[in-house]
Amino acid sequence: MAVVAPLWGPTLDCPEPLELATFYQRICGGSIAAADETFVELRLDGVSLGFQRDLNHRAPTWPDPRVPQQCHLDFKTADLDATEAEVIAAGATKTVLQPSPAVFRVYLDPAGHAFCLTTWGTPAGPPESR
Repeated sequence: MAVVAPLWGPTLDCPEPLELATFYQRICGGSIAAADETFVELRLDGVSLGFQRDLNHRAPTWPDPRVPQQCHLDFKTADLDATEAEVIAAGATKTVLQPSPAVFRVYLDPAGHAFCLTTWGTPAGPPESR
């Protein structure tokens, strides 16, 4: 099947685009490619993360479905404990509910979006995922 439009990357609504872009830059690297008051682009190898100002943004209440999680990002790591310490130092909050903490750990970014650290697909992940 022919590719109609390759994925450039997701854009997250948030109250402070530069603050959230800087948070994700601390976690996964990249460089700020564009920035103004309403939008910031974090460019990574092969993908771009956008952060768009939404002054009416309501943080998800996951796992409570009253305000759905809307979107979440997964980041690969071979060492959940070490990477957890780094994302918390960058400003993440670990959620109380952890459905599969040996393979996936759930956090909230400073704007309340859920994201996961996972060993899935890494040498430390389950054999069927390698």
